Amino acid sequence: MIMHKLKKELLPEQREELLGVLKVRFEKNINRHKGLEWAKLQAKLEANTEKLWSLNEMERTGGEPDVVGHDKKTGEYIFYDCSAESPKGRRKVCYDREGQEARKKQKSTKGGKTGGLEGNVIDMAAAMGIELLTEEQYRELQKLGNFDTKTSSWVKTPSAIRKLGGAIFADRRYDHVFVYHNSAPSFYSARAFRGSIRV
Repeated sequence: MIMHKLKKELLPEQREELLGVLKVRFEKNINRHKGLEWAKLQAKLEANTEKLWSLNEMERTGGEPDVVGHDKKTGEYIFYDCSAESPKGRRKVCYDREGQEARKKQKSTKGGKTGGLEGNVIDMAAAMGIELLTEEQYRELQKLGNFDTKTSSWVKTPSAIRKLGGAIFADRRYDHVFVYHNSAPSFYSARAFRGSIRV
């Protein structure tokens, strides 16, 4: 899908297409959002064009966003990336810009290439207008189904870990959710990240 360059707004036909996709997913996965009504959600989505643009970015990169909750205090609907595996359009990314720069420096001193590195999670999530899932949110998602059984996803890393050069990621293996660590410059073809957005 082609986006407007300046405004984070979808064309009318893109908006209709996305709403159609979200509605089908919403109805197919009622277990993720019991008691919520599509009509109320659709009204919220149509009133928030920039959030709709962000949801389209989640969809475009393979995240398959869906509603996982409703904040009664704020009235906001909470979307997570619900693709079975880590989103395909966001893989081969290291954790943050600092990690990306460290990797470039490391490769240039060895005379090599960055080996297919596509960018970094923090900048990509910011550009999409979404938040990286925390470990707690990732565990909440895993209660709704089996996700990342063949892949893994970077999750928001506590600053104390990041200051020491690390970053954390998670996956599901042996019917159990595992949280691990890597150095922040690491990247893998089977690891992306999952995000959230409130509408």
